[in-house]
Amino acid sequence: MNKILRNTWIWLVLLFLYAPILILMFYSFTDSTMIGSVRGFSLDNYVTLFTTEELVDMIVGTITLAIGVALLSTILGTAGAIGSFYSRRRTRTLIELANQIPVVNADVVTGFSVCILMIAIFHISKDTFVPLVIGQTTLCVPFVYLSVLPRLKQMDQQIYEAALDLGCTPAKALWRVTIPQIVPGITSGFMTAITLSLDDYFVATYTKPATFDTISTYVVNATKGSQTQIKTALWALSTIIFLVVVLVVVGANRAKGGTEKQELQR
Repeated sequence: MNKILRNTWIWLVLLFLYAPILILMFYSFTDSTMIGSVRGFSLDNYVTLFTTEELVDMIVGTITLAIGVALLSTILGTAGAIGSFYSRRRTRTLIELANQIPVVNADVVTGFSVCILMIAIFHISKDTFVPLVIGQTTLCVPFVYLSVLPRLKQMDQQIYEAALDLGCTPAKALWRVTIPQIVPGITSGFMTAITLSLDDYFVATYTKPATFDTISTYVVNATKGSQTQIKTALWALSTIIFLVVVLVVVGANRAKGGTEKQELQR
């Protein structure tokens, strides 16, 4: 009985989480203009998504921004985690406390603060994309740090010390020994940074150029408008994003399982 109740509860939670997404996916393949009225099945939403220049430019711009921010955040977050790990205990504690502030802090505060810092103090125009990149990087770096640091703590420190004893310089030992062992954490941090950049609304709202929209800001503005065709095309976009995420997660888990299996065989 306990097993049945436990499984039932798990399925109810999964249904609560994924039912709205599945409903949206279903309606993306119809010609309905609103949720609740089913007409005929159609691929018009997907055709509109990939043939409307405004939507294509928005998607390409958002993905380019996310990849650039993720790369920058991964470099800074990994460097910060390595530096913190090899620092003295008091310094490491201060860095970890400072890293927690952007994580706990509200995104709207981060976005508004970056906006004031870049525009009011440094007089950097939002048209340069610099405030937007810095704002999203500030948002993503702490999460990369949190992804990499546990891998460093799990690493066998004797391997690094052995590399130094065998003649490696600290930089070479870091690149040849430490980095390969924390690649899973770096990869996880990179994917998390991409997700945060794609999902970010508040930081982008305060720091983006007036002529540029990310997916999140565009969706919010589109829901306020009256262009029904654009709204329903965004259902198709949501479906594609969800399916891509599912494929990435499944692929990553299969690759991780294969790697662990090879290690056990060795």
